[in-house]
Amino acid sequence: QVQLVPSGGGSVQVGGSLRLSCATSGYIYSTTCMGWFRQAPGKEREWVAHLYIRNGSTYYTDSVKGRFTISQDNAKNTVYLQRNSLKPEDTATYYCATDHCSAVVAGTPWRWGQGTQVTVSS
Repeated sequence: QVQLVPSGGGSVQVGGSLRLSCATSGYIYSTTCMGWFRQAPGKEREWVAHLYIRNGSTYYTDSVKGRFTISQDNAKNTVYLQRNSLKPEDTATYYCATDHCSAVVAGTPWRWGQGTQVTVSS
């Protein structure tokens, strides 16, 4: 059974950086994607980025392009989300998730990790 364990949340000042990690256990098919989503207070959950396990292709929502980087370490079975130049609007609970890429893109992956809170303050 696939399990996702996120870590790395916390508080940071505007312009700072934080890296989120999502450690996976269980078998992840190469045809799946790993994604990061976030939900800010009072807002709907939104897709942030995802990575295609097979070839490492990455995709980002426009608001984080150039600031966030999703990557994988196959040896550690871990996916990362490096976030730089953080803004107050990046404050949210962040979730990692996995499924076939179509489901991740649609925002309906079947396996979710617990959320990790990120607060960006000025």
